[in-house]
Amino acid sequence: MPGLEHSNLVLDGLLLALLGPVYYYIQYARKGHRLFVRRIPGVDAVEEAIGRAVEMGRPMMFSTGLVGVNSVLFACLGILKHITGKAAQFASRIIIPQNDPEVMAIIQSTTEQTYRRLGKAELYRQEDIPFLSGEQFAYASGYMGIAHREKTAACFLFGTFAAESLILAEAGQQVGAIQVAGTISNEQIPFFITTCDYTIIGEELYATGAYLSKDPVQTGSLRGQDVGKLVILAIILTGVIWSTIASISAGNAVDGFDVGLAKWLFGIYGGGE
Repeated sequence: MPGLEHSNLVLDGLLLALLGPVYYYIQYARKGHRLFVRRIPGVDAVEEAIGRAVEMGRPMMFSTGLVGVNSVLFACLGILKHITGKAAQFASRIIIPQNDPEVMAIIQSTTEQTYRRLGKAELYRQEDIPFLSGEQFAYASGYMGIAHREKTAACFLFGTFAAESLILAEAGQQVGAIQVAGTISNEQIPFFITTCDYTIIGEELYATGAYLSKDPVQTGSLRGQDVGKLVILAIILTGVIWSTIASISAGNAVDGFDVGLAKWLFGIYGGGE
């Protein structure tokens, strides 16, 4: 395989330790077995935001930021399916502005399927998934305009974000919306923590998507990665202990001068003879 020309037995073992559990648990989940995923506080924040929007009778907004078609998008889709399902159940409106045509097509299909699955196809509105712009700040300006015009009650920011993150979050703040954000973009997390009511940080985004969607691939890969990390941690600890023991054993075999020097120093500072 390309990239494995210089592989050796150790690297092959590490690769197997990382990918083996992921493959096993995905297949395990696909057979219908339920994998436990801990409910994190971010899920409660999502439910609270949905409830507030329904009670106020005002729409919700969901943004995936600048995300492309990748693993982050599919984690966000798990969250979007849940929120869209709640919106359909309570006849609430959800607006999902877009800046990428490929992502837009996927989100349109996912949202429509969710409405149809719940028997609420008549509530699906394609115009609530508008394409704003492919330009970063033009998209942010369009998002801000929608938030102000529609007086949104809840804003969900899940995906990949850059410098526009503060503009998006500030728009929700200005209209008094409850905001829940989640991103793996480390540089933007401080801005979300400052401006949003709750922030889901880093890999918690994947855990939230897996928990809400119950998708076997997401839950299986999440469990497999956790097990893989434990395996790698065990290998590291074993190596550290092994190296320490080897170092101590080698220290006992140093020449007589070093041993004599050590005894002399111990005699001076330890109070011995």
